[in-house]
Amino acid sequence: MTQGENRRSKECSKNIEDNAMKRLRFFALAALVAVCFAVTAPKTEAQVSVNIGVAPECPYGYYDVAPYDCAPYGYYGPEWFTGGIFIGAGPWFHGSEGFHGHVNNRFHPEHGYNGPRPARGDKPEPGKRLDKVSHFKGNEVRDGRGHAVGGKR
Repeated sequence: MTQGENRRSKECSKNIEDNAMKRLRFFALAALVAVCFAVTAPKTEAQVSVNIGVAPECPYGYYDVAPYDCAPYGYYGPEWFTGGIFIGAGPWFHGSEGFHGHVNNRFHPEHGYNGPRPARGDKPEPGKRLDKVSHFKGNEVRDGRGHAVGGKR
């Protein structure tokens, strides 16, 4: 090997070492920056809020499925009322966790009912007691959250 070749070989070797050191420094700096971002990133929690509005004002309760129209007298059994107040259904249900109450689904539009129904804001008729629905014929059990839970007659 001549002196010129020897010098070029050393220069080439030095360039390789320099490039390797530059890459190592670059990756070390990139790792340091990534750690800094991870440590200083603010912790956030997602908050989801759904505003469903107020419950419909109906004299004998409302159906537990959208559009939450008023139900006629006789759809809900007496266990759906406490002190003459409807315990709610669907998104406004505020009965107990394991609640199951009887309904007469012949008064439900999904079962073909298209008879008279009270309008929102109507007052109950004086002779129609909510704590003892006269001649109530419950044929389905529901959970207040829009689900039939068995107990059909």
